[in-house]
Amino acid sequence: MIKPILNKSLKELSSMKTGGNAKEVYFPENTQAMLCLVNELVMQNKKYTVLGNMSNVLLPDRGMNIPLVVTTNMKHTCVVSETETTITVFAECGVSITKFSFEMCKKGYSGLEFSYGIPGSVGGAVYMNAGAYGGEVKDVITKVKACDKKGNIFEFTNEECEFGYRHSRFVNDEYVILGAEFVLTKADADECTKNAKEIMQKRIDKQPLEYPSCGSTFKRPEGFFAGKLIQDSELMGCSIGGAQVSEKHAGFVINRNNATTDDVLKLMRYVRKTVYEKFGVMLEEEIKLLDENGEIFKL
Repeated sequence: MIKPILNKSLKELSSMKTGGNAKEVYFPENTQAMLCLVNELVMQNKKYTVLGNMSNVLLPDRGMNIPLVVTTNMKHTCVVSETETTITVFAECGVSITKFSFEMCKKGYSGLEFSYGIPGSVGGAVYMNAGAYGGEVKDVITKVKACDKKGNIFEFTNEECEFGYRHSRFVNDEYVILGAEFVLTKADADECTKNAKEIMQKRIDKQPLEYPSCGSTFKRPEGFFAGKLIQDSELMGCSIGGAQVSEKHAGFVINRNNATTDDVLKLMRYVRKTVYEKFGVMLEEEIKLLDENGEIFKL
């Protein structure tokens, strides 16, 4: 069995750079190692949580009491099939979606340009049906490989993944995403990379990438834009502790100055309350909030 790292700082793992210490953290290097680890944890009757790049997860100040399995070392990719016009590629869950996207672009495979700059892993992108600039993961997924909490392997077609806005079946089901197959279109490599770089530049111009954050804090309410509602509520620059509503993009709560998770949560609740009082729109968090027992909770 993989040896855990004990009392690992969650601040070092989280893109928000908050959180306490995790008692046990495991870093499996491939799918087989992941399955062996899962089976061992089940045999020990241990509850566990699986996370990837942690770019969309807010981790508890009290740390994690249960084993944390981190997939960022799982970076295998391979070509599954190829035709004159398309290529199907499998990527393990720990692969950076940004790196994967750009590597495909450089080879002349189009379809993932929208994801260049998304800070998460393939697993997280599938879990949340990540999207930006007119594209979503569901548009290029053919199937997803996953296991249940006991290590039994399953494959889900695109339709079976039940993709929606920042949603998939994996949000509610007890499955661990192991990887996904993407079908991409053959295109001009220079054009692909040019389009990807333009999307990245838009992110740099509009988003507060210089500060730790979890990306877009709230989901887009139907008929509105969360950032616009927050901006019109005069909340840009509003701070609680070290957490701040970005002055560059109101849709981002950032770690401006050694924030704690509690600072971020308090600020999110204040923003939600203020927007509701002003516009009657109840914002829903896009960030996944995790407690010390690995349970997702709501604001």
